Amino acid sequence: MKVIVDDKIPFIREALEQIADEVVYVPGREFTPGLVREADALVTRTRTRCDRHLLEGSRVRFIATATIGFDHIDTAWCRRVGIAWANAPGCNAASVAQYMQSALLLWQQATGVPLHRLTIGIVGAGNVGTRVAAVARELGMTVLLNDPPRQDREGGAGFCSLEELARRCDVLTFHVPLNREGKYNTFHLADETFFATLQRRPLLVNTSRGEVVDTAALLHALDEGRVTDAIIDVWEHEPDIDRRLLQRAFLATPHIAGYSADGKANATRMALDALCGFFHLRADYSIVPPPPAQPLIRARDLTDACLQMYDPRRDCDRLRARPEQFERLRGDYPLRRERLAYTIEYI
Repeated sequence: MKVIVDDKIPFIREALEQIADEVVYVPGREFTPGLVREADALVTRTRTRCDRHLLEGSRVRFIATATIGFDHIDTAWCRRVGIAWANAPGCNAASVAQYMQSALLLWQQATGVPLHRLTIGIVGAGNVGTRVAAVARELGMTVLLNDPPRQDREGGAGFCSLEELARRCDVLTFHVPLNREGKYNTFHLADETFFATLQRRPLLVNTSRGEVVDTAALLHALDEGRVTDAIIDVWEHEPDIDRRLLQRAFLATPHIAGYSADGKANATRMALDALCGFFHLRADYSIVPPPPAQPLIRARDLTDACLQMYDPRRDCDRLRARPEQFERLRGDYPLRRERLAYTIEYI
């Protein structure tokens, strides 16, 4: 069996080389029709567009993406030609929740606005949004959820309309997939019309997909004071990000909210499990990220502890200093561990 793999997927080499006869590692943007022609499977991230142009005439039967999102896969075309695929739902939910916790605590520290007095609107209450809701409740925030697909399946109880969030929320955060058409279209979900309805001058956070928020409309809303601040991890037209928004945002990071080592290990494990399941192979491997350099944290309070574990200002500073290195900052991301890797002593 021959497998072509994105060379930035971590913790995969030793495990996959126990499974496949031949493994080829290439950058995600360098998958070509000639390269994949004789492959049986691909293991990708979002930078590889898996469509007819790449796959027609190949012997590829299966695609595993080590990501939650799968909008880089032309699923309709793959279905028509019999190519199966799998993503990794929820793999980095705890990582994004960690990012949100540290970012919100930094914003509280900078503004002096107590989080426990605020209402947060979470747009998208799937694996990630649910974990973010738990963090927000731990911080004492009132939580409102918007998720039309879940509301249609489960009924209206517990969910709010986007219009209600626009009226009531001090913080708005987006955790939805990118859908460009259909009933649950999320492309430019936050557009000029949406921003015009805001009542509370909220902090806006986007860690989902850049195209969920209309960049020009967000900048206009910031200029007019309809939005107080923005925390932006995902960008339209990545890696060619908007330099004005880069400087205007409270925090601006290079699409790394879900990039904890724990989240990456989960994604790699889920991709390999799916690959083994499809080809009926024995999944006999272990994927464990390395320990943090300082596993013992002595902290004054929760904010101090969270920022010692992960401080997003470091990622923001690196991006602002070298925005042209957006992809490199993602590909060479330093080790970041989640809460369970640490022992915390409050002093």
